[in-house]
Amino acid sequence: MEKRDYYEVLGISRDASDADIKKAYRRLAMKYHPDRNPDDAGSEEKFKEASEAYEVLTDSQKRQAYDQFGHAGLDGAGGMGAGFSGSSFSDIFSDVFGDIFAGGGRGRGSVQRGADLRYGLELDLEQAVRGDSVEIKVPVLSSCEVCSGSGAKPGTSPTTCPDCGGAGQIRVAQGFFSLQQTCPRCRGGGQIVSDPCSPCGGRGRVEKRKTLSVRIPPGVDNGDRIRLAGEGEGGIGGGPAGDLYVQIEVREHPIFVRDGANLYCEVPIGFVDAALGGELEVPTLDGRVKLKIPAETQTGKMFRLRGKGVTPVRGGSVGDLLCRVAVETPVKLSDKQKQLLRDFRASLSDGGEKHSPKGTSWFKGVKDFFDGLTG
Repeated sequence: MEKRDYYEVLGISRDASDADIKKAYRRLAMKYHPDRNPDDAGSEEKFKEASEAYEVLTDSQKRQAYDQFGHAGLDGAGGMGAGFSGSSFSDIFSDVFGDIFAGGGRGRGSVQRGADLRYGLELDLEQAVRGDSVEIKVPVLSSCEVCSGSGAKPGTSPTTCPDCGGAGQIRVAQGFFSLQQTCPRCRGGGQIVSDPCSPCGGRGRVEKRKTLSVRIPPGVDNGDRIRLAGEGEGGIGGGPAGDLYVQIEVREHPIFVRDGANLYCEVPIGFVDAALGGELEVPTLDGRVKLKIPAETQTGKMFRLRGKGVTPVRGGSVGDLLCRVAVETPVKLSDKQKQLLRDFRASLSDGGEKHSPKGTSWFKGVKDFFDGLTG
């Protein structure tokens, strides 16, 4: 039977990269592997066909010969035309799937750094802006002080695992393949503790709750992280501890909203003060300041207080405080107050359009709009 084109077998283009070839072969090998399709001759044949294509196309010399002369370019040159040996299957499978079946063994005798940890710390806006020092309590796995992280009772030492010879992995033959798996006896550690340390039970680490002092630099914001070196989980086999990352979460503030280096707040004022002007006290993080409101101020007007914002933690100029005015309509009026407003409204009508230019122009625009629809 005539052999199919290798690129067609793997379902790839002729300019496919080695990574593309490997990805395509992995997909087909997992699908047609004989162990997943017992007693299925068709799947076994497709698996062999894919493996053959993979071996040729990942060998630069064989691929060049195949691209020039097809299958004929491989005959008699030690290529696939001369037959595909069972040992090749093992080599290919180890190459493509080694990262999956390697088991991740490290050997207890080797030094392994402890895991990094993350801790979410909530702060008030004032703490984040000014900086602070906060104590936190963090549960961690620390290296056992009694056995110095070895897991063995003081005076004894771990012994090399006789099954894996200290490698932490064993090879298991499955048909054509020789797979690496985590050693079941030492569970990948490479060593066995015959006489375990009592405090840690042979694990080399114990659970502790550490109290740490965290210095909060001024200007931190949501999402910023503070690294505490060596305060993560203890290492294995005497390895160094990991780091602790304190992630900042700033609580909502009842008055201010932060945006980068700037602070924003809304300042309500009465319509009389908005019309006549005046002076208001507004809060800042440093205390109260006077804000002058000019006459005829409208809702939405923004006033900037320079230098009353935040100094960014990574440097830069101090931000500003921006106060947005909201003119408040009076409520729960007495009959006398209502009458005064009616008289006031009547007095406004005598002035024509000059007292409310925005309202006059808006209503004129509405009238023009509807006139255009009916015209």
